[in-house]
Amino acid sequence: MIRRQQRIRREYLYRKALEEQKRVVTERKQQIKRSLDENKEIPTDLKKGALQLQSVLEWDDEASELVTSHEDDEYRWAGVEDPKIVVTTSRDPSSRLKMFAKELKLLFPNCQRLNRGNYELKQLINSCRANDVTDFITVHETRGEPDGLVICHLPYGPTAYFQLTNTVMRHDIPNMGTMSEAYPHLIFHNLKSRLGRRVMNILKYLFPVPKEDSKRVMTFANEDDFISFRHHVYKKVDGKVELSEVGPRFEMKLYEIKLGTIDIANAADSEWILKPYMNTNKKRKFLSDDNL
Repeated sequence: MIRRQQRIRREYLYRKALEEQKRVVTERKQQIKRSLDENKEIPTDLKKGALQLQSVLEWDDEASELVTSHEDDEYRWAGVEDPKIVVTTSRDPSSRLKMFAKELKLLFPNCQRLNRGNYELKQLINSCRANDVTDFITVHETRGEPDGLVICHLPYGPTAYFQLTNTVMRHDIPNMGTMSEAYPHLIFHNLKSRLGRRVMNILKYLFPVPKEDSKRVMTFANEDDFISFRHHVYKKVDGKVELSEVGPRFEMKLYEIKLGTIDIANAADSEWILKPYMNTNKKRKFLSDDNL
C-alpha cells in the first residue's frame, strides 16, 4: 500500500513537471506569434530559439495550444461528489482556538471536527485517505489568537498555508444572524492572476455545489493580497434584500503552496512561496495582477 502511494505520487509529480514545461513552450510560441502578427520585434529572450519555434508554429492547431492542468487530477470529482472535510487544531489548543475550530466546522458542509490529542500528522493523513476525505484543515494560534490556517488537499496535495489576521468570532459580532446549514453561494473578487485563480480553486472546491434557492453567501474579497472572508445570509423583505452577517470573519494572507500533503511538507517542493524581504515584492500584487 505504501509503495503504491509512493508510485502514484511520483507519477503525479512527473505529470506536473511535464505540464509546466508545456506551458512555458506554449507561452513562448504565443509571444512569437503575437509579435509576427503585429509586425513587432521579437522579445530579446526569445530570439535565440525563435526560428525553431516559428517552424513548429506552422503545424500547430488550436488543440495543441491547450495545456492540460494537473488540477484535472486533483479535483477530478469536483461537482460530482461532495467534498469531505476534517478540521483539527494544533496540539494543546486554547479554549478560543477550540471555539474557532467549531465555527470553521459549521462553515463547511460535510465537515467533521477532530480533537488533535497526541496523534501524529502522518497517522491523521493516512486515516483521512483511507476514509476518502478530500481536504484536511489545520488551524494554529499564538497566545490564544487564531493566526494560521493550513488547507491540505488529499490524497496528494497541494497544501496551502495562510496567515490569519483580524479574526472575529461569531459571538463577538453584534446582532449575529442564525447559522444556516444550506450549501453556500461563493463570491470571489479580484483573484485575477494565475496564482489568484489557483488559490480560488483551492478555496472553491472546499464547498459543494449549492442549490439556486440557497440564502447563504460566502465572500472571498482580495485587496492588496489580503483575502477578506465574510459570511452572510439574506432574505427579501418588501422587494428589498436584507443581509445579516453570520460570522466568523477574518483576513487571509497566502504565504506558501506546497506540492504535497502536510505530513511530507519538508520533503515536498514549493509551488509558490512569498518572499517578503525582496525589494520588488512591496510593489507587486500576486493575486490580482494579470501578468503574474
